[in-house]
Amino acid sequence: MNQLDCDQLVELVTEFLEGALDARTERQVVDHLALCDGCGTYLDQMRQTARSLGELPPDRLPESARAALLDAFRARPGAEPRGGVT
Repeated sequence: MNQLDCDQLVELVTEFLEGALDARTERQVVDHLALCDGCGTYLDQMRQTARSLGELPPDRLPESARAALLDAFRARPGAEPRGGVT
């Protein structure tokens, strides 16, 4: 079984936290975390960030600011009209 390096672990952290990795890759992540304090700290920071973002109240952006941002994105060079965001 190949060992992960730190760069590979960083690429897999979100999927790891979401429980979306296959069993082999999850085992590689767990094995790497057992040996690497730096990646363990990174994982803790990502967990804290996810918890903090999950606690933000919805719709904190005033409607006028939302409209201005949408107008700016739509007006940028190369912007194509897309459905879904109104």
